[in-house]
Amino acid sequence: MKFICKKIELSEAISNVSRAVPQKSTIQALEGIKVKITPGCVELTAYNLEMGIRTTIDADTNDNGEFVVNTRLFNEFTKKMAGDEVVFTIDENNIINITSEASDCTFSAMSAEEYPDLPVVDSNRSFEVPQNILRSMINMTGYAVSQNENKPIFTGELFDIEGQSFTMVAIDGFRLAIRNESIDNSEKFNFVVPKKALQEVSTLIREDCADNCFISVNDRHIIFKINKFYVISRLLEGAFHNYKMSIPNSYKTEVFVSKKDFTACLERCSLIVDEKNKCPIRCEIGGGVMKINCKTAIGKVNDAISADISGEAVTIGFNNRLMLEALKAAEGDKVRIRLNGAMKVIELLPPMGESYIFLVMPIQLKN
Repeated sequence: MKFICKKIELSEAISNVSRAVPQKSTIQALEGIKVKITPGCVELTAYNLEMGIRTTIDADTNDNGEFVVNTRLFNEFTKKMAGDEVVFTIDENNIINITSEASDCTFSAMSAEEYPDLPVVDSNRSFEVPQNILRSMINMTGYAVSQNENKPIFTGELFDIEGQSFTMVAIDGFRLAIRNESIDNSEKFNFVVPKKALQEVSTLIREDCADNCFISVNDRHIIFKINKFYVISRLLEGAFHNYKMSIPNSYKTEVFVSKKDFTACLERCSLIVDEKNKCPIRCEIGGGVMKINCKTAIGKVNDAISADISGEAVTIGFNNRLMLEALKAAEGDKVRIRLNGAMKVIELLPPMGESYIFLVMPIQLKN
């Protein structure tokens, strides 16, 4: 077998696909990348039994065949070849020879017979989302995904599709992130996607790319088609939190504040808060000002931020990191904060509408 392809295209494909290669597997073949050659193209596949990534690149070849190659050697040899094109020759003993200009390298591959097939996602449940919108939705909610493996369902994100509304939801018990967009759809269904798969999807999407991502799902798996890449992942099983019940239906205080100013203030507080020196942020809201106070054994911060405030004055406490991560995930120059008193959930929204809703649990202050 023989194929010739552009070095930069192959190197990019290897780099992206390799993120689904497991470090250790009971199936040795899975620790490499499967290469399938067909006339005119080369297909690369990586699979860790939970998630798989597949792509194809154009190649000058008339051959058919497949083999599994060591991920590190495949990646490094390809990147370090001298020319713009690389020539791969594979003999009947699965010995690979790579040549490019004056460079010549040889290493062993293995048979693809033991490499399992990726799951087939054959389903009528499918929809499309602009890639830049999907990337935004993932990046704005991923911070709130739980890391607690004791509740596996919360280590992923809920995809809630109802008519033309597409909502992504993440929760970890202390905060909740909701992001909503409109899509062209008439059905109602929901499922939970592992965070790892969503991270890989976000990585594959080029910033500001408005091409559509095609998503298909069945009862067990989901597939994302992003340009020439396919990301296939198992779904998480179990009942997700009824997030709609957590959203407040009224508020007593509403605040419009600069995201930049609020973030900078909390970053100053972060300098004196760590694992050994924990302290809630004290926030006094009223009279057109948000007063921020924090004191630990390291030092203290007293700050004031001007804000547009309506409703009741309130003093509330919260975790600095949780609030800071929510602020950094928010888009735009300003955020809208809604409160229902000192011990009710804190709600962060955009200045207009509800394209995102971030909820943060308050902390009871001592005085």
